[in-house]
Amino acid sequence: MTESEQSSGGESTGTVILAGVVNLAIAVAKLIGGLISHSSAMLSESAHSVADTVTEVLLFVALKRGDRAPDARHPFGYGRETYFWAFVAALATFGVGAGFSIVQGVQTILGGEEQGDPLISYVVLAVSFVLEGSSLFKAVRQVRGSARKWRVSPGEYLSGTTDTTVKAVTFEDSAALVGLVLAALGLFLEQLTGDPMWDGLSAIVIGLLLIVVAAVLGRANVSLLIGQSVSPRIQAQLKAEIAALDHVVDVPFLLTSVIGPAQLLVAAKVDFDDDASAGDVERVADEAERRLVARHEGVRYVFLDPTAGDGRARAQVHRPSAEEGRNA
Repeated sequence: MTESEQSSGGESTGTVILAGVVNLAIAVAKLIGGLISHSSAMLSESAHSVADTVTEVLLFVALKRGDRAPDARHPFGYGRETYFWAFVAALATFGVGAGFSIVQGVQTILGGEEQGDPLISYVVLAVSFVLEGSSLFKAVRQVRGSARKWRVSPGEYLSGTTDTTVKAVTFEDSAALVGLVLAALGLFLEQLTGDPMWDGLSAIVIGLLLIVVAAVLGRANVSLLIGQSVSPRIQAQLKAEIAALDHVVDVPFLLTSVIGPAQLLVAAKVDFDDDASAGDVERVADEAERRLVARHEGVRYVFLDPTAGDGRARAQVHRPSAEEGRNA
């Protein structure tokens, strides 16, 4: 692991730990506020923070499990295990946070609720907003720093990054701030009108917001878990690097696969000059690996096949005749 990787991994771990501690403290405060004010939106927000805390624990596990060194059984390492635990974290957000919020909201709308003193809830919401904002600020600062490094916008970085932990913290903290505003709005409208329906609707909207976040994160992690390629722009850069080497005529086929956060496997078919010797091919392959690893952070493995073609294996499937089928 390079020094930059250690720095990036340490920053992601710090972001996850801060978010987890903040969410746990907020969950307890929201629960107390919800019980005192009898607000379903506050209780939903407490469930939201509990879900976020569970998520941070799972993301911490993801970072530690995915950071193990390669071994004989897992020659490319354990990087993709990060995406498994991150996917489980998305399910936790969906089940614990969204499920409880929607059920709580529906029960409040159908059965009503006793109104308590909302003052403590407003105080808790205000303090929670500050704490969630500090956690989001750290995540956004990491996103902006990485985006500058890759010369893309923060939005483009979040969309394409393979560091699923910082993406999860950013999305969840953003949703948390929106959820706090929704809870405060529902509480205010209930206090203003005397109708608990507003508090219930607020809880349901919070639940729907969590479903959206869980769906976005879950989809991203499934794609990475299966084996996602990098963007066409980066693939074109990798292909151009190989094509620029001596004795290389063309690179008709190139594959990339993300094998973990900031870890990439590159495989390519390479058409060499007809007069290139075996020694030339070996030297070019070695130079290709050195260049891609040095110039493209994240490249871990480079495999070149010195044959022309599109790289897709073809096999003639043997279909037994009717007579062979009867004799089988």
